[in-house]
Amino acid sequence: MQRSGLLFRLLQCCLTSSLGGNNKVGLKSIDHSYGSGAHIYRTLPLGFHHHPPASLLVSHRVPRSNRSAGRKTGESRESSRAEEMASVEPSVIDPTLRDQLDIVIPTIRNLDFLEMWRPFFENYHLIIVQDGDPSKTINVPEGFDYELYNRNDINRILGPKASCISFKDSACRCFGYMVSKKKYIYTIDDDCFVAKDPSGKDINALEQHIKNLLTPSTPFFFNTLYDPYRDGADFVRGYPFSMREGAPTAVSHGLWLNIPDYDAPTQLVKPAERNKRYVDAVMTIPKGTLFPMCGMNLGFNRVLIGPAMYFGLMGDGQPIGRYDDMWAGWCIKVICDHLGLGVKTGLPYIWHSKASNPFVNLKKEYKGIFWQEEIIPFFQQVVLPKEAVTVEQCYLELSKQVKEKLSTIDPYFTKLSDAMVTWIEAWGELNAPDSHAADYKPSKVGTRTAKQ
Repeated sequence: MQRSGLLFRLLQCCLTSSLGGNNKVGLKSIDHSYGSGAHIYRTLPLGFHHHPPASLLVSHRVPRSNRSAGRKTGESRESSRAEEMASVEPSVIDPTLRDQLDIVIPTIRNLDFLEMWRPFFENYHLIIVQDGDPSKTINVPEGFDYELYNRNDINRILGPKASCISFKDSACRCFGYMVSKKKYIYTIDDDCFVAKDPSGKDINALEQHIKNLLTPSTPFFFNTLYDPYRDGADFVRGYPFSMREGAPTAVSHGLWLNIPDYDAPTQLVKPAERNKRYVDAVMTIPKGTLFPMCGMNLGFNRVLIGPAMYFGLMGDGQPIGRYDDMWAGWCIKVICDHLGLGVKTGLPYIWHSKASNPFVNLKKEYKGIFWQEEIIPFFQQVVLPKEAVTVEQCYLELSKQVKEKLSTIDPYFTKLSDAMVTWIEAWGELNAPDSHAADYKPSKVGTRTAKQ
């Protein structure tokens, strides 16, 4: 009935328009359930122009229990509808997210690469996570607002729970996600530079990630023009109108030019291969589809998916490496699918400048190359209970299933499962309303005023 009613209203609106009627006639609001909640869709004016304005909004979730409250109290249909409309009014925000986004950088070296990023990064706060020897001095160019945490800081802040943070591996970056207090995170590796688009213009990767995160995703029905919210694109004929409001975007996965993100065997077979293809597209990864997430050019909504952005146990003392970002990607995708959130991939590109040693990589990846043939089917078959309605609840449930079903592969997965629980506990402690932020001071800080 709902679908036929919608089609009737579409026809009615089109007829009204063609006959010169009031072009402000709209579609009746409908609600459509996804995941653990429901979206309320705003009235669409004729022409069904769905693109968000510059001060963008993301569709708001409304608990199921509230959707029929008006009917229960006997309110009129129009009054109830007006309240629904009011509940989805746009929230005006700074499109640059200047005060709502942290840039997280894991490193073992001086951060001279930031000079190239200065035009794009200098107005943002940086969280630098120093890996390896904490006594080594990391030089950061003047003029940046930053905090630098080393291993001593991690041990001091987390105490025994510091065991969940990897050492001598870029997976340590997730500590920066934990100590951040911002809504959004952008993380980049220190061997990544500003790329150029086909016209020769510098690509502002951060700006594109922000656009991706602030516009909805379309995980439930694939749009053959890819991202319908980009300028010059739209929903194609046949795309259900009930799904055109989309879903909140949790993750923006960017790509790279020059050195491709290959595994060691592919590196060995194609040592000179470089990625020169610039594909001007952003797309939503469909629900039920996994992907290999790369952490060197990644943006995400920390509020929506932050507690699941754990990069696992890698590096020193662990039997596996270079699977940190992919592990996190498999976890977040399963959870996003369950909660009705979207994951985008495509633009923006960065320039990946440094090829890692394939022989060293092979030692790190060797077990993972075999294990992933069982890990991926596990994630493809994971079912989270409907009672899991928060990211934390989903992640703890996932940790249980990891222990139950992957520990037969190797005892490492028992250890990893325990670390997943420790991570959630540490996240909760550092992000509790009564947490003592003063106790979480980094070893080194810098301010924008330092630049002369």
